[in-house]
Amino acid sequence: MTASSSALAFDVTARDGAARAAVVGTAHGSIETPAFMTVGTLGAAKGLTVEQLQAAGAQVLLMNAFHLAWRPGEKLVQELGGLHRFTGWDRPILTDSGGYQIFSLPGLRKIEESGATFASPVDGAVRAFTPEAVVEIETALGADMVMPLDQCPAYPCKPGELEEAVERSIRWLQRSVKRHRELDPTGVHLFGIVQGGCDEKQRRRSVEGTCEQACAGFALGGFCVGEPIEATTACVAFTAPLLPQDRPRYLMGMGTPQDILHAIGAGVDLLDCTLPTRNGRNAMAFTREGPLRLRNARFAKDERPLDPQCQCPTCRRYSRAFLRHLFLAREMNAAILTSLHNVAFYLDLVQGARKAIAAGSYEAYRRTFLEGFGAGAVLDETDEEGA
Repeated sequence: MTASSSALAFDVTARDGAARAAVVGTAHGSIETPAFMTVGTLGAAKGLTVEQLQAAGAQVLLMNAFHLAWRPGEKLVQELGGLHRFTGWDRPILTDSGGYQIFSLPGLRKIEESGATFASPVDGAVRAFTPEAVVEIETALGADMVMPLDQCPAYPCKPGELEEAVERSIRWLQRSVKRHRELDPTGVHLFGIVQGGCDEKQRRRSVEGTCEQACAGFALGGFCVGEPIEATTACVAFTAPLLPQDRPRYLMGMGTPQDILHAIGAGVDLLDCTLPTRNGRNAMAFTREGPLRLRNARFAKDERPLDPQCQCPTCRRYSRAFLRHLFLAREMNAAILTSLHNVAFYLDLVQGARKAIAAGSYEAYRRTFLEGFGAGAVLDETDEEGA
């Protein structure tokens, strides 16, 4: 692999099988991995403040360059000092590029070899997102870790579509690396993204083409696009070990606590997902006994905290019964308090994984968690609001 001109500091501190603990160094602080990155698409995690996130132990905030380019615009953010100053988040930031929106917004985009042309989800205005333009946008935003434009095909694909997306993503990455080298931005580190769906041949080809480029880290993209979860788990386990040992590995956009623990066991370092805040807004709390659907009638008189083992502010003060009451009354605090707990739960989950890897007991940690979490999930299949 070609050496990066702006290498990201990365030091593996412990290994347990394929799982590993490491430290990633950025201009805005170090990240202890495995790390869960809270999603703040437009610069903030929905319903939560910077102070709440940092108190919960969040190390990294993930933002989306595609959406920020539409509103408020990268030039305004740059003029106001970059994302860190603009958002008030002074720890590391990773920005996604818009590659996922090629999958998720098919009616608003057109794909060509030059890049992707989108109609704005805000006002319908048309703008071209080329590999070079995306690097320029992310450089203006000033994130610590940035993702290149790639093509993420849906599952299942038409014949030849998956191969075409892999090869185009490699070509786009070559252009992204070239533009990043020309700009040479201090402290802005470009990752490469591996595509290939659930096809091992295409994943291997994507790894080869992507890892030839001068990238500070590598991401596993193209999952959670309609494929069976068993295929996802198997493909992550196949692909992660193929990536360079001396660079951070990032699994994009998934997933459940089970997904996260399986990925860490395969050697993934960085993870993100919208589930903690999205499910929190929709009355689902993650606990060590499984997910709780808080509108269920069985919680009407439940005086217990969401998770007796959790030390987050929500669990230290509020009962399941009170949170259920807030959701039924449509009080905004219901979503805020449950989202805060869910973020703390995910952060505790990966912190426990780090400690277990250092102690050489990761598999036991994973197995114990999954046994408890799975049993609780079975008990909470209904969603009866009651009176």
